[in-house]
Amino acid sequence: MSVLQCGTGEWPGQHYLPSSPKTVTWGRLPTAATEPVLQMASGATITVDTVSHEGLMEDQGRDPKAFWAGHDVAGDAVLQDAIDIAREVEHYRGLDGPHVVTGPVHIEGARPGDVLKVEYLQLIPRVPYGLVSSRHGRGALPGELPIDDDGVLTDRYSQFCDVDVAAGRAVMRYGAGRQISFPIAPFMGLTGVTPVGEKALNTVPPGPFGGNLDVRDLVTGTALYLPVQVPGAGFYTGDPHFAQGHGEVSLTALEASLRTTVRLTVLTGDEAAPFGAGVSGPFGETPEHWIAVGLHTDLDEAMRLAVREALRVLSQVRDVPVMVAYSYLSAAADFMVSQVVDDVKGVHCLIRKRDFPAW
Repeated sequence: MSVLQCGTGEWPGQHYLPSSPKTVTWGRLPTAATEPVLQMASGATITVDTVSHEGLMEDQGRDPKAFWAGHDVAGDAVLQDAIDIAREVEHYRGLDGPHVVTGPVHIEGARPGDVLKVEYLQLIPRVPYGLVSSRHGRGALPGELPIDDDGVLTDRYSQFCDVDVAAGRAVMRYGAGRQISFPIAPFMGLTGVTPVGEKALNTVPPGPFGGNLDVRDLVTGTALYLPVQVPGAGFYTGDPHFAQGHGEVSLTALEASLRTTVRLTVLTGDEAAPFGAGVSGPFGETPEHWIAVGLHTDLDEAMRLAVREALRVLSQVRDVPVMVAYSYLSAAADFMVSQVVDDVKGVHCLIRKRDFPAW
């Protein structure tokens, strides 16, 4: 495939937003005081060229071209926006999160109490390669992994992957000619609205504003609903992924840059159905499922919150009595560990729509 440098190729959105030193923050979320990089009407579409943080980080040399050359990636296959961001944007290792965040985008008419509907219309790989990392003791097995070739605990391990975009598969190579091949399913790990408060939050933990949710089910053709926190919503996105397993146990997914097109619609009052007045955090929807989300630093509590949210959804969407809903969830719903590596852990519940005929 050809590499999608900013400004090249096609973009289907009514608006186009490149990632550049002028349109991103690195490691911190925007605040209400952050100047919007673009303003658009509710219901309009926007194409965003998002950038993965892999190859940009301090422990990788903060030189994407040199880093990827170490994996035999040609210089002209490295994204220029990644090079510019690594060179020009402030980032403080140990204080800031790793993610490159593009935005915020001001949505006309959005007010606190509204819901922003984010429809993922297209998620196109910008490069034919990516990286999975386990670093700094932040995976599911800190103190045990990662290890080096001699079995000694080390600070970092990165697994390069070639990606055949046309075939929709990634390849991990190891040993003497051995490999693992698996399907890609691109999605945005981080999508949110601007949180309240003057302090710019670290990008790692998700919250009621969305952010670093890492819900792998939110692929092309799905939607994420976010309760608006500040006037204009302040939409942003980042942390693009080519693929991820539920849990994201080593620390990262298959991290790689995407050209992402979304429709952003402000829902007010009755328009916010099927969420009802009780929505206080992110909520997902696919053609087949409603997705209830629970977030907490304790995984057990995240599970409990996901169950409570699923009960609320069934009550407000289909008027299901609480004990009937509780029984249904136990018999038929799937609770997935979204991720266990973002400080605030995530559990999401997939509720099949076809089990609940429309009234």
